[in-house]
Amino acid sequence: GPGSACLSAPRSGSGRHCGTDMASRLLVRSALRALSRGAVRGPGAARAVSGGGIPTDEEQATGLERRVMKALEKGKDPYSILKPPHYAGTREDPHIVPSINKKRIVGCICEEDNTSVIWFWLHEGEPQRCPSCGAHYKLVPHELPH
Repeated sequence: GPGSACLSAPRSGSGRHCGTDMASRLLVRSALRALSRGAVRGPGAARAVSGGGIPTDEEQATGLERRVMKALEKGKDPYSILKPPHYAGTREDPHIVPSINKKRIVGCICEEDNTSVIWFWLHEGEPQRCPSCGAHYKLVPHELPH
C-alpha cells in the first residue's frame, strides 16, 4: 500500500524507486568517480605533505597573515590590530592619533557614559584640544606597511 516501507528494488509493477536508495547509489557512484580521478586523498597523503603532524600557524600562514605574524614577532603592529596604548589626554601625554595625511577628523566621547560624539579636525604639529572637554590629541605620521 501507499504507507509501506520502500525496499531497494522497484515495487512490483509500479516502476518507482525508493528516493533514499537512489540517493545512496548516486552518492556511491560520485565517490567512486572522485577516487578514480585522484580528487580525494586519504588522511595519510595530507600528513606526508607537511612532514609529519599538523602544521603550526607559522608554517601554514601566507600572504597578509604571514606579514602580520612576522611584524608582531618583531614587536611591531603595522596594521593597528592590537589595542592602542592608553594616554592621559593631557598636554604632556596627549592621545596619539596616527595618520597618513597632515590632518584627520577625530571623534571624542568626552564622558564615559556620553552618547554623543564631538567631531573636530586634528592637524599635524602641536597637540590640540577637544572643543568640548579639553582632552589633548596629537597627530603623528604613520607609514603604511606596503
